[in-house]
Formats: sequence, structure tokens, C-alpha cells
Amino acid sequence: MHIYANPKRFLSLAQWLTPLLFWSGLVLSLGAIVWGIINVAPDRLMGESVRILFIHVPAAWLGMGGWAGIAISSAVLLIWKHPLASIAARAIALPGMTFTAICLATGSIWGRPTWGTWWVWDGRLTSMLVLLFLYAGYIALAQATAREGGSVKIAAIFGIVGAINIPIINRSVVWWNSLHQPPSITAGGSSIDASYLWPLLAAVIGFSLLFGGIVLMRMRALIAEQQVEARLRRRALDDDAPVAARPMAESA
Repeated sequence: MHIYANPKRFLSLAQWLTPLLFWSGLVLSLGAIVWGIINVAPDRLMGESVRILFIHVPAAWLGMGGWAGIAISSAVLLIWKHPLASIAARAIALPGMTFTAICLATGSIWGRPTWGTWWVWDGRLTSMLVLLFLYAGYIALAQATAREGGSVKIAAIFGIVGAINIPIINRSVVWWNSLHQPPSITAGGSSIDASYLWPLLAAVIGFSLLFGGIVLMRMRALIAEQQVEARLRRRALDDDAPVAARPMAESA
């Protein structure tokens, strides 16, 4: 892990890994969605609305996985002081929030014909909405810290504490009487028909690769932004130094 603590080493890896993840993820995601729309038959109970699962499920996975990434990066920052950990957490936050919003939106679209309503205060839906608010809070806190020059540990602690919500989301359909369907894929197997399962797994993998490519893009952009700011500060200090030294020379 510490091999890539140097931004130059990380950037050399990210330079070729970013397009590989992004384009392979985009192609696989689009292929899985088209496969699900064209080749998959309507469900006996859900009808045509079952097709939204090929977007909804990967979005839910990445919404939760994104915050897990923030929590892991925050722990790495606090324990090992890794210089890229806070950048990784900041880079994950916006894509994670976006996929969480997509999950909630597609879930509402699916829920209208299935449950007869756009929204219910179900345990799974409510905890997912809380995750959206946590993302918004983390982004605001990280931006304020970066702007005001505060300690990055504050956002890191928030990232770790917010991870408490992840197991709540995962187990909400088991702990409470929920309208949301129970887990379809468990350690014991899958209750999803193979005609739905394979394009769904392809969509999850594709969206995950796409997510990784976007995160690397954002990390590179944040590193470049920090480098530009550092150069501007050094230039400002160099420009001010002769002005400060001139009165001393004249008095001598």
C-alpha cells in the first residue's frame, strides 16, 4: 500500500488504469442493460418493471460500496497517515452519492407500479435515504476542511462513524417487517432465475469498473489541483521575499 504513497507512482499507475476501467466498465454496463432489455422476458409478478433491476441493483451496491470505500480510506488515513487516503475518500464521495440517488430514483419508479406508491418509510428505503444525506454531509465537510485548511481527520472520523449505516441497510429487510423483498443472493445461493442473474451480475461488474474509473479520474484531478495550489503558494512566497528584504538592505 505504501508503495503508492508517492503521488508520482500513483499517477503512473492511474494513467493507464483509468481508461481501462472506465471504457471496459462502460461497454459492459451498456451491454448488460441492453441484454436485460432485449433478451430478458417480463417477470411473472413484476412484469416489464423487472428490467429496472439492471440499473437499480448495481446503483444500490455502489452506493453502499462507495461509503465502505470512504470508511476504509478514512481508517488508512488515521492509522497509517497515507497521503492519498483523504484524496481517495473525497474522490469516492460524489460518485457514491450519485449512485445512491440513482438507486432511490429507480426504486421509486419500480415501486409505483409494484407497491402503488412512489415512497414508503420502509426500513431499506429510509436507511438508503440516510446514506444519501451522509454523503451530502461528508462532501460539505470535506470541501469546507479543504477550503479553510482544517484537519482532514474530522472528515475521516465522520466517514468511519457513517459506516454504521451500511450493515443497517444490508440487514434492514431481515430485521424489520419490510415491503422490500428479502435478499435474493446469499451465501446459500441465489433465488434469481439464471436468465436474470447473469445480465444482473454483468451489470454489477460493469458499473463497478466504471465507478473505479471515475474515482481514479477524480483522484488525478484532485492531485493536480493540489499541485497547482502548491505552485501558486511557492510563487507567491518567492515574489514577496525580495519586497520584505529590501528595507533591511536599505537600512544597512
